[in-house]
This record gives sequence, C-alpha cells and structure tokens, in this order.
Amino acid sequence: MTDIVVIGAGMAGLVCAQQLSQAGYSVLVLDKSRGLGGRLATRRLHGTWADHGACYLKPKGELFRHFVEILRSRHILEVWTEEVYELTTGAPLSEPKNRSPRYVAPAGMSAIAKFLAPGLEILLNQRVIAITPTPENSWRLTLESDNEELTAKAIVVAIPAPQAMMLLEPLGESGLDQAFLDNLRSVEFYPSISAIAGYPPTSHPLPQWKALTFVDDTDLAWIGLDSSKRSNPQQPHFVVQSSADFAQRHLEIQDLQPVGELMLQRAAESLSLPWLNTPEWMQVHRWRYAFPSRPWHEAFLSAGTPLPLVCCGDWCGGNLAEGAMLSGLAAANEINHQLHHLPLDNVNFLNIFTRSFHQSLD
Repeated sequence: MTDIVVIGAGMAGLVCAQQLSQAGYSVLVLDKSRGLGGRLATRRLHGTWADHGACYLKPKGELFRHFVEILRSRHILEVWTEEVYELTTGAPLSEPKNRSPRYVAPAGMSAIAKFLAPGLEILLNQRVIAITPTPENSWRLTLESDNEELTAKAIVVAIPAPQAMMLLEPLGESGLDQAFLDNLRSVEFYPSISAIAGYPPTSHPLPQWKALTFVDDTDLAWIGLDSSKRSNPQQPHFVVQSSADFAQRHLEIQDLQPVGELMLQRAAESLSLPWLNTPEWMQVHRWRYAFPSRPWHEAFLSAGTPLPLVCCGDWCGGNLAEGAMLSGLAAANEINHQLHHLPLDNVNFLNIFTRSFHQSLD
C-alpha cells in the first residue's frame, strides 16, 4: 500500500508530491497523459519546441519568485520579454502599459515539470477510472489499463475540477458529503483552442512584438512569436490562442485543422500580416479546461472524509501556474495534517528540492 496517491502530474500535483515525499511519505503520481506538466505543455515538432499551453510565467508572490529564480539559476528559465502588446478592434497597436519580465523555458515550458519530477515515482498513461473505500480503511483506485488496482491511505486529486467531479461523484453513494460535491461542481472553466503554425525562414516582415493580447476580439485572445523563445530558430513559428467564445463554438468539432486555419486567417487580417494565413505546417490543440472562470476561493478543497481526500489545482484561487504551485503546497499540508503531522516547510521545500536536483545530476 502507498501512503498517498496523487492523481495528476501538472504543477499542483508534482509540487504536492515532492513536498510529501520529502517529508517521508511514500507517494505515487498517476497521470493519464504520456508526458508531465498538464498545461505546462510543450510539443516537439519540425525540429523545434512550441508551448501550446502556458506561454510564460509572470511571478507575483515571494515564494513563486523564489521558485523562478531557482529555475533561472539552473538555466531552465530565462526572461523572454517585458512587453506584451495589446490590440483593440478598430484601434492601432497599443504600447505596453505595465512592463514586467515574462519568463520562459527555451527547451519548452514542460521543462519546469521535468525539474519537479526527480525522485518521484510517476506512472504515465494511467487513467484512474474509479475510487472506492475499502473495509481495511484505505482507498482503492482502479486503473483503466487491465482494471489494475492500487491502494492508498490518502488521495490528492490534482486535475481540473470537472474531471475530478466525474471521478468523485460516484462516491456520493458511499457517503461522500454532498456539500463537497456541490463545491466541486461549482468550479467552471473557460475553454481554449491553440494553433501552432510554422512559416518559411524568408517570411517578412516579422512583427516588432513577441507577445500580443487581443483585447475585445470575438475569436482571438493571444498570439506569441514562440520561435523567439528558442536559441537560433530555423524558422518563425507562432502560437495563437482563441477566445473562450470561439473555443466554445468549435470545441466539439472532430477535425480541428479548419478551425486553426480560421484562427490564422483572423490573425492575418487583424495584424495586417497576410503571410500568417499560409503556414508551412500547423497543429491544433483543444483545451477543455484552459482557465478557471469560476474558481474555488480557497487553496484546496477537502472532502472531509475519514480517509483523507483533497483536491487542488490552479482552479483553487484561479491564478494559473503560481496558483497551482501554492495549491499543491496547501494540499500537501492538509494531507499531512490528516495523517502523521510530519514537519513540512514551504520555503525549505524549494531549497531541499534544489539540493536533491543537484545530486541527481552528479
């Protein structure tokens, strides 16, 4: 039996797992995807990387700034730009009002998740399809692959709230508190569609900006010259993110290629860059749960059951990657409080983990 199973290998899940593992618990991380990171997502394609999930980090709090500085010292993150331009429909391109550094990983934002992973036991391509309590006072988790079963003393569910709801709602029949399920059900997300598009090296003119926000566009939300994050890019490539309304209209379309083409057409028109409409290659990805639209107001959501069960993620507070990290730490503290009260320290977590990371390189 494992002490704690963490479902979800995004920022919140990995941070939570590291904190608990360093305290001395046995921890197993499960994720249905084939890679780490959740929305810290990077695709390797056409000889380069492209970030089609989180585009950059913009730290606000002291702890997350410390985390970013550690990643910078390891040459995992660097400053990409201090300027994100804005484009309002019918108005000229607006100069950035507030300049602050945006940090990116030249090897892709998923490198942040890989930094958090050393020392953890992680099983990828493993979807949890059922959770049930056992007579032996533990949790039983059933995996989709061959209906394999695992047992744990406690569970952390570090996935988007709607996915957590689908997994946990059947537990209402086993006595899971209805108020907990109602709170979980109250969390809502905006969807998004991301298009990654590459262009000939001779494409001209390249924009003066690296990142741009569409202020009131019905179809588009953001565009970034993603190739500018990479050293010595062989060709320009962009990542375009749709508005929530656009994504909602097209979310269930099976073939997203025409949807991506429409996004590029709108970007080419809005930015007066006709060549954006004719990429050499393009990939499109749908995010059903891209940004919390109605987040939970606390750093975690506990089921309050005799067997510890805690949910966490960027939807707890709603502050993207930084919120996910703080939520993961808060969930670890809550699980520890319900189990053995082992010493935990959020600040030392980063320092201890950094030493462990250095040792893994030796």
